[in-house]
Amino acid sequence: MALGIPPATAYDRAITIFSPEGKLYQVEYAFEAVKKGWTCLGIRTDRAVVIAAEKRKVIPLIDLEGIAKVSMVDEHIGVTFAGMGSDGRVLVDYARLVAARHRLIYGEPATVEYVVKAISDLKQAYTQHGGVRPFGVALIFGGVDNGKTQLFRTEPGGQYFSYYAIAIGIGGEVAEGILEKEYRRDMDLDSTLELAVKTLLKSRLATTNEPKEEVLSEFHKMIEVGYITVDRPVFTIMKPDELKKIIDRVKGSLD
Repeated sequence: MALGIPPATAYDRAITIFSPEGKLYQVEYAFEAVKKGWTCLGIRTDRAVVIAAEKRKVIPLIDLEGIAKVSMVDEHIGVTFAGMGSDGRVLVDYARLVAARHRLIYGEPATVEYVVKAISDLKQAYTQHGGVRPFGVALIFGGVDNGKTQLFRTEPGGQYFSYYAIAIGIGGEVAEGILEKEYRRDMDLDSTLELAVKTLLKSRLATTNEPKEEVLSEFHKMIEVGYITVDRPVFTIMKPDELKKIIDRVKGSLD
């Protein structure tokens, strides 16, 4: 058998092997896991940050109330994720540990970027060691630091970027298209919440075969939304009855 370059499939057998195109295929596969996750998004304005995520009933008897898609990391930081739920849960717990340790050692809250960098460093480490695999999840962090709103996304390869608005998951492409058209930096909190809910709702309808009426009737139970403002820098997760009022206001703009 002649020696030569191994077939392309050989480059995905170990995390530490680059392909001739300069890719790490297992990291590429991790990005695919993110694309198949439930849609989530973040919106940052001058005065507020909103983080929102949907949940889907993949099997009839699943209890969605036991699944948390939007969580508090520290009182001034919230997070959501798309991708492998187990990876997301582990990284959210790690982010909380990083934030708590910073408060204990320095006597002050960690900045949003400090926590994001710690998560990204851990993700990057899992792209260069044998015997491990990349985290198949992307996280969106939002919060307020010293009177300034912050929004970041971390990627499976360990990169992170700051955004004004970002959406990921199965409906991410549809959601980003809506955000690009309707986002404004000067929106107040109510307008930002309405944009977040409307974006999730439209992306859901565009990526599912569920009847519109059925989605609308249960959607307040199928999403989680959290927000924080410059005036009150405490991350707050909204209740279903509060979300239902927003859905009633935005459902007229779906057509």
